[in-house]
Amino acid sequence: MTLTCIRVNVRQLTQTDGTFLVSRKKVDNFSWEQLKGSTFLGQRKGGMPQMVGEFVLKKHGIDPHKDLNLIQNIDFANIANAFASGTGDYVQLFEPTASIFEQEGKGYIVASFGTQSGHVPYTTFMAKQSFIKENAEEIEKFTRALYKAQKWVETHSAAEIAKSIHPYFEDTDLQLIEKVAERYKNQGTYASEPILDEEEWNHLQDIMDEAGELPKRIEHKTLVNTSFAKKAIDD
Repeated sequence: MTLTCIRVNVRQLTQTDGTFLVSRKKVDNFSWEQLKGSTFLGQRKGGMPQMVGEFVLKKHGIDPHKDLNLIQNIDFANIANAFASGTGDYVQLFEPTASIFEQEGKGYIVASFGTQSGHVPYTTFMAKQSFIKENAEEIEKFTRALYKAQKWVETHSAAEIAKSIHPYFEDTDLQLIEKVAERYKNQGTYASEPILDEEEWNHLQDIMDEAGELPKRIEHKTLVNTSFAKKAIDD
């Protein structure tokens, strides 16, 4: 691989995992210990949701491959439908599906993987070094626009955010979108600035290593270029 083919992280959008633990039954006093011996409908092996899920489970003393009946052979697009049809006691779901299930009585949100796993560069933008070299101005403009949007989200209410993005989720109730936005704001899922810092980078590698999916640790400076994000903040 030549240097110009290496993809470099240039900015960050979200800083926590966006999935939630959904129980089939309503649980008044949830504890992670309750998962032991249950059937858990997990995510794809090696995918970010599954790696974060395993990290959180192990944090609470649960070996996902020994203490659970872990199901991972269902396609990502069909996981929610499989749970709705009766498969599993617990499932790991993104929003707005998790809240929709709760609203319809198909499941109950009992925990957030995002709050349990801590800050991690979950959604980032990457580019080849050759592209960065040839299109620096475009990357600067995009990063400034992203930072402007991040500041807007940080300073506006969940109701305002929901109203702004509702056209992209026409089939979803506006109040439900507001609930989802409020939940993500409260747990700090939306990054307030585009810098992917070294602590987050190392935590990501810890999660990947714990899942057995990291062949080799890479230094932050090798695959992260913060110059565009810093310039956007300073301008």
